[in-house]
Amino acid sequence: MRSSPSPALLLLTATALALAGAAVPSTAAAANSVTVYYATGWPAANIHYAPNGGSWTSVPGVAMNETACAGWKKRTIDLGSATGLKAAFNNGSGAWDNNGGADYTIGTGTVKVSGGDVTSGDPCSGGTGPGGKAEVFYHKKTKGWPTVNVHYQPTGGSWTSVPGVAMNETACADWAKRTIDLGSATGLKAAFNNGSGAWDNNGGADYTLGSGRTTVKDGVVTANAADPCTPAPEDETPPGAPTGLTATAQDTTIKLSWNEATDDVGVTGYEITRVKDSGAPVTLTTATNTVYTDARLDPRTTYTYTVRALDAAGNRSEASPAASAKTGDEPATPGKGSPLGGDPREDSIYFVMTARFNDGEPANNRGGSQHVKSGNAAAGDPMFRGDFKGLIDKLDYIKGLGFSAIWITPVVLNRSDYDFHGYHGWDFYRVDTRLETPGATYRDLIDRAHAKGIKIFQDVVYNHSSRWGAKGLYVPAVWGSRDGEWKWLYSRKDPGREYDPMEEQRGDDPELTAAQNEMAKGRPYNGDLWSATAPAGNTCRDYGTPTSYRSPEGFTIRNCQWPSPTSGMFPAQYYHQCWLGNWEGADSKSCWLHDDLADLNTESKAVQDYLIGAYNSYIDMGVDGFRVDTAVHVSRLTWNRRFLPAIRQHATAVHGEKGKDFYVFGEVGAFVHDKWNRGSVNHSAQFYTWKERKEFDPDDAKAVVEQYDYENLMGTANQPTSDNAFLRGNDYHAPDHSKFSGMNVIDMRMHMNFGEASNAFTAGKDSDDSYNDATYNTVYVDSHDYGPNKSNERYAGGTDAWAENMSLMWTFRGIPTLYYGSEIEFQKGKRIDCGPTCPLSTTGRAYYGDHLAGSVTASDFGVVSSATGAVAQTLDKPLVKHLQRLNRIRRAVPALQKGQYSTEGVSGQMAYKRRYTSGAVDSYALITVTGGATFTGVLNGTYVDAVTGDRRTVTGGTLTVAAPGKGNARVYVLDLPGNPAPGKVGDAGPYLK
Repeated sequence: MRSSPSPALLLLTATALALAGAAVPSTAAAANSVTVYYATGWPAANIHYAPNGGSWTSVPGVAMNETACAGWKKRTIDLGSATGLKAAFNNGSGAWDNNGGADYTIGTGTVKVSGGDVTSGDPCSGGTGPGGKAEVFYHKKTKGWPTVNVHYQPTGGSWTSVPGVAMNETACADWAKRTIDLGSATGLKAAFNNGSGAWDNNGGADYTLGSGRTTVKDGVVTANAADPCTPAPEDETPPGAPTGLTATAQDTTIKLSWNEATDDVGVTGYEITRVKDSGAPVTLTTATNTVYTDARLDPRTTYTYTVRALDAAGNRSEASPAASAKTGDEPATPGKGSPLGGDPREDSIYFVMTARFNDGEPANNRGGSQHVKSGNAAAGDPMFRGDFKGLIDKLDYIKGLGFSAIWITPVVLNRSDYDFHGYHGWDFYRVDTRLETPGATYRDLIDRAHAKGIKIFQDVVYNHSSRWGAKGLYVPAVWGSRDGEWKWLYSRKDPGREYDPMEEQRGDDPELTAAQNEMAKGRPYNGDLWSATAPAGNTCRDYGTPTSYRSPEGFTIRNCQWPSPTSGMFPAQYYHQCWLGNWEGADSKSCWLHDDLADLNTESKAVQDYLIGAYNSYIDMGVDGFRVDTAVHVSRLTWNRRFLPAIRQHATAVHGEKGKDFYVFGEVGAFVHDKWNRGSVNHSAQFYTWKERKEFDPDDAKAVVEQYDYENLMGTANQPTSDNAFLRGNDYHAPDHSKFSGMNVIDMRMHMNFGEASNAFTAGKDSDDSYNDATYNTVYVDSHDYGPNKSNERYAGGTDAWAENMSLMWTFRGIPTLYYGSEIEFQKGKRIDCGPTCPLSTTGRAYYGDHLAGSVTASDFGVVSSATGAVAQTLDKPLVKHLQRLNRIRRAVPALQKGQYSTEGVSGQMAYKRRYTSGAVDSYALITVTGGATFTGVLNGTYVDAVTGDRRTVTGGTLTVAAPGKGNARVYVLDLPGNPAPGKVGDAGPYLK
């Protein structure tokens, strides 16, 4: 993600939004209502609420005066297009319940609010009192328990005596059952046990259950559940056969596409059958998308395919009509490449903004129309300056720092006015022309990096396109005219000519006045976009009608002149049609973040196919992974159902075993210090690392709403947990990734807490049970968007603090990542982004190449054999020396790369033990950063510190380490048979000494 950039045609800011009727942000589509029951002893109650994306009612709200049973107040609220609301309750006389200041988050349907808990269901539908009865089923087969007790606490009441009450009511073999009379309560907290000391208390959080029938299985609570002991009617109806199957060959790869099949319950996948020439049929891996890549086939061979749809009951449809394609020769085109493969946790990542890192070819520099206004012109610093050639030229600098992976900003062709960062994709199938030069194409960069053992992680955007749409998907009609007011803004139409950011207006058009030429200067060709009259197919309302608004230049603004989601300019088939109102609401998944980020309808098959096809082409080039921008603004269900399976399938099909190592890490922007993002699981980073745990509607648009509501009602206490990041005692255990979604994440909580390394460490430990596997988290201090604590400035905590942060990141779990220039505290304390309102040279996105001038040769990771000029001075900085040694130590100790960790028996503020065991590798290390520590209950043997070379023999399970000092660390590695400790790695430096 990025801070708000400048408008591409800079007509205006706030007033521009109004030109197409965008005065009030709207919310995600779907008409809804909610019936709210509130448990209270007040004689009267009001509900004060705000629909998601809307405004609050006037205080005290509306009366909850509908008929309800004793102890409850009721009100039904029409939500319109909203998918939920925020609420607080009061008695009209000054008494309030606002959930401790957080307000209540309520979805749709029928909801009960009691004792601070929000659950579903009608409390007045039966039973005794407002709570009625809770019929609880527990899946005892999972635990292998012959008997089960439920230990519980009704809401507002007391816990039963341990071990609780026997779940001995009649049920089927796999389940235990108990009906609990709730009296006046609305629900209960519960834990389960076998009466012999074995407990299931939901990882320490206990289970939150409502009234009615609830099932608890494998840690999953299902409210209003069907009786698990009553078999559901058997589904014997097969899905309809898929239609529209096509097969397209490229080299020795064939790409398949088909239309979605229908089913009375829902299609769960597709089975593909392949026949080579006239040979025997082969069944391929079942696909969940309607696209499939079949790669590494025999050359010049005909393959014929059919597809069947499957449902949850195992029914198979009839086969689709067949489609055939003949492969060509083995690929010999420059577009094909191969990733390096290997566990991404073995890498450390260097993050560069390509256009601001190093300028390899000045001829492709571009200033854009804001060159003068921004102050960049006066600074002699064009907005778009760096390129792939510049990055290739400094690969040895990055390797010399010790990094084995580079995360680069998006490479697709952009179309916005201030878009050097790359997040305004216009043609997702084409690399931006300002980045490539002869001999330094994107493919050249990938190959040159791979030759040095360096991976390329490409930043990708699925959430939005440029404000002008996406070429090949949908480009809206835009009003424009070369009249007396706007001639400077709109290019003279040139039939057949297309947008190319390399071709900018020079400000010498004889048809324009001197003032108009000055306004036109730097603008690329846009004659392909505008029309003075509504063209065929236009969907924008009141096309070209003058509004009451004026541009900053004083010119009349017209309807459909500026992109807007609410004007009809962007059809719902391709784009969402609302403004984002609530960053932690459902509309954040389906509304525009900003007027230059047209929000793609990622629930639409046309959009899904466009994006999957585009990013498959970069997988083909051999990139090693994707960093996913604005991942949180696409539903997890869409990632799990569509995009992540497509990435995995294509990468594996094209690259085999190396493709299985393709690393995906998402930006789930949770800019809070807490474990869960303001209590919203749907907007928390760890949520995206898990698969779905139930089936939702086969229609993606309906399913994302169902999933959102379901998980919000499940709440934070009922999310899955894992010990994949943790040692069991001193033992490493094989991690369970069976519930992994396929997306890893940037560790937002550590990032937010990195004002102090110790705070980041404490936050990381606290959150790690909620990720599928936190050892795969990407960890950084600051980036191109924010510093710690959501600061708008680059980190300025001081050199010692930077050294401490690095020592923690390079020895604790996760993949350490550094934003370019932080190795010399580049631009520390400078505002990261201010759009075109100030020179880039004064921001955290300043040009770095001046610090890289000269030559540099790396003989190994973290080892520079020679350097001259400015880059030699850069490499002599204290944090560079510190970073180089940290990278070398991390590469020498597998436990630091891939190990699970524990703080059990460890004293010290930032101290932990780590171990990684796989095959012949067994790596065990004891680490402390800055402060002293005592490790008890550890393995006996000889330990060697990788920092100092100090040798210690432990015979009683205890090792005590003196405080090494701020930013320093000790890494005592156990010397094991077949796994010797590496000894002292590198030379003493300014911090590691």
